[in-house]
Amino acid sequence: MENENINDVAEQELRKLEYRVGELIQTVERLKQENRMLREQNETLTVDRASLVEKNELARTKVEAIITRLRSMEDAVA
Repeated sequence: MENENINDVAEQELRKLEYRVGELIQTVERLKQENRMLREQNETLTVDRASLVEKNELARTKVEAIITRLRSMEDAVA
């Protein structure tokens, strides 16, 4: 009788452990997928940022050229 109780308790503990291991496996898979998505998002944002930096630099260069021309025109008038 006591052996049966010990076996029942051991079996219950084993089921609990199996359940927890299953939960951990699901969590690991979810985190892997989330990590993969975040890496892809990070790559996209990095590319977007590089493009914006390039556009900003081009705009700055154009504005500086316009300012230089305006100063030249101002000097010519004065």
